[in-house]
Amino acid sequence: MHTDRFDQLFDSFKDIKVGVIGDLMLDTYMWGRVERISPEAPVPIVALHGKEYRIGGAGNVALNLQSLGAQVSVLSVIGEDDDASTLRSLLSSSGISTSFLLSSPGRPTTNKTRVISRNQQMMRLDNETTADLDTPDERRLLDAVSRWLSDVQPQILIFEDYNKGVLTEGVIGVVIDWCRQHGVITAVDPKRKHFFSYKHVDIFKPNLKEVREGLNLLEEELTPAHLLAVHAQLHSHLQHGISFITLSERGVFFAGSAAAAGPTGVADSAGPTGTGAAEFGVIPSHIRNIADVSGAGDTVIAVAALVYAATKDVPLMASIANIAGGLVCEEVGTAAIRKDQLLQECKVLL
Repeated sequence: MHTDRFDQLFDSFKDIKVGVIGDLMLDTYMWGRVERISPEAPVPIVALHGKEYRIGGAGNVALNLQSLGAQVSVLSVIGEDDDASTLRSLLSSSGISTSFLLSSPGRPTTNKTRVISRNQQMMRLDNETTADLDTPDERRLLDAVSRWLSDVQPQILIFEDYNKGVLTEGVIGVVIDWCRQHGVITAVDPKRKHFFSYKHVDIFKPNLKEVREGLNLLEEELTPAHLLAVHAQLHSHLQHGISFITLSERGVFFAGSAAAAGPTGVADSAGPTGTGAAEFGVIPSHIRNIADVSGAGDTVIAVAALVYAATKDVPLMASIANIAGGLVCEEVGTAAIRKDQLLQECKVLL
């Protein structure tokens, strides 16, 4: 792919309207120093000297999409509390639409508070509920999705499931059906609880651990032929379009729906040809100085969804998302991808 084509592709992201539906979170970081042990109990006393709020959960996917230039809305249910106000403010100031973000007095806003001393996490405090939305809140969320589809006329909806109760069985099935009727691409980063609920989704992006748990696989083999068999098993349950499985330091595996029937004679590893011809392949990861893998999956699905929406080219989607996942692992903590950096890396590596 010529470098000018990458410029055109990345410029096209600004015209893509995308929604993120799922479990929004507030991440709170509290920094301090430990100089003594408490006389009340054998625990360290942390003298705090800093505090920071960040967007977490499904919101980190929205941040990555916004960083790439897309027009982003979040669709979720949070609480009616101080954490909700903080989260709304952070989203709005980041250029993410909260027009379809609902509040419910019956649910706390998920807040994960990390206490850190000398770059080491001492403790994490989680304030959350994992109960499914009740019926009234479920109906309100579906109404918000319906309004988003008609008012915004988007191209993509990404499901971000952290098992906190926003994505119920009912919500998942109805919303995928609506998106198919409206011609909206659907992508999902699944968790174990609803692993097989995302029937007919366009892009199914689990990591290898989630696939092994979901399919009860014991074997460790990671050959393209084995991964293609895994794709076929997933397809038999989901009838989805594309399997996109992240393999940690080994890269990514992709397969389109036509590959579910078995090997098609293409090479074991497909490169970014720009033709969309390859049905499946394994793309190795690029050598990186890994600092922190947290949030890499959020970046991968954001990049994959945008590239696929713009090109419908599955190998290219996998190649660029693979680069993006490696780039954010060079940053400490959860970090959104930088558009200019990703563009430059694509020009060099692809």
